[in-house]
Amino acid sequence: MTKEVEALKPGLARSIAPTPALDEETPFATMMSLYDEAAAKLGIDPSNYAILRKPDREVAVALPVKLDDGTWTVFDGYRVQHNQGLGPFTGPFRVSGDLKIDELRALAAWMTWKCALINVPFGGAAGGIRIEPRKRSRGELERAVRRYTASLLDVLGPEKDILTPDIGTDENMMAWIMDTVSTHERTTASAVVTGKPMALGGSRLSAEAVALGLRTILRLALERFGAPATRPRIHLQGLGVVGGTLAGLLDADGMKIVAVSDVTTALYDERGLDVPALLDWVREHGSLEGTPSSAERISNEDLLRRPCDVLIPCAVPNAIHSHNAREIQAKLVVEGAHGPVSARADRILDERGIPIVPDILANAGGVVLDYFEWVQNRQGLSWLEEVIEKRLGRFMTEAWQAVLELQSRHAVRLRMAANMLAVERVARADQMRGIYA
Repeated sequence: MTKEVEALKPGLARSIAPTPALDEETPFATMMSLYDEAAAKLGIDPSNYAILRKPDREVAVALPVKLDDGTWTVFDGYRVQHNQGLGPFTGPFRVSGDLKIDELRALAAWMTWKCALINVPFGGAAGGIRIEPRKRSRGELERAVRRYTASLLDVLGPEKDILTPDIGTDENMMAWIMDTVSTHERTTASAVVTGKPMALGGSRLSAEAVALGLRTILRLALERFGAPATRPRIHLQGLGVVGGTLAGLLDADGMKIVAVSDVTTALYDERGLDVPALLDWVREHGSLEGTPSSAERISNEDLLRRPCDVLIPCAVPNAIHSHNAREIQAKLVVEGAHGPVSARADRILDERGIPIVPDILANAGGVVLDYFEWVQNRQGLSWLEEVIEKRLGRFMTEAWQAVLELQSRHAVRLRMAANMLAVERVARADQMRGIYA
């Protein structure tokens, strides 16, 4: 991106280290590459550009935890707070034995851009504990989560940083965080986390939010790009919380899902799959493996390569990469997972005329619901499902329309339009607030 960085202002690239050569396997490099390109096209002021390139704060904490056998160990905890120009920080809290600080930096920045794009008043953050949850008892996990929360009390809070669930976490862990903050503050701090149990101020439709947002964006994209709006042939990679919920919604809408997969099995039937039966099997058995479906067994790579109207990858990052991008035969790609199309593959598909609805827009329903839960907690109200679904659809539709308007104005691909809109909003907020120094 050196040439594009130079385009911002003469000499800028000499004063700021450019993003390293893009590595498809590095989320941080992908995120920074897109940011650099968006900032260059917008002509962001060099000072503003330099500030947005760095997280506002990175906190690392050591977490001594007493194990069930009476011994002690120390886990590592982190919180990266990227930018608070638009409001308090918010973002994922994950529990993983493979926690990487660069991934947290990328996630925090993505949250900043996603919040700005979807027009909710938050900045981005991300953090977690480096611990393998499957190897620890619930008691050990609870002690680690509570110690993590206590160690970060000065930076967490409904007006400071709101934690959202992510890899390795569940609603009980979010309840532990809320209770720890509440105990120390001597008040009930419901709004410090989202994804809580309903009994503690959680929101309706929290689990379905990403899929509901995806459905809204899919309908708009089908209309925009001329694909069949009623019975498009859909390939859906991933049947987890997002993919499985989306499959059920689309099947109920009368759409034709001809291929699905999880980590164990991929199925294909040109006539359309029996989605309710497959979802029932997954709920009972945990995966598609062993399903009695008469559909053709294929590989996940085949699912990606076979012709379809819409391909929706909801599984892993970089599922579509530079080595298979030229084999994709979908008419439209809608990103359900985080980063399922690598930056290199994105450019290849764009050159081939295959539109991609980027994750920063397509799967932003979860961010909207996090905002809704925070608002409900602060109001002391619990909204009805109908109200939540209607408001979620409005946020997604308005974001879609804003991205299309900017795309038309700048003649860029959809992913770049989404990133440009997000960067523009954050940069404008930072400029209006000014820099305190």
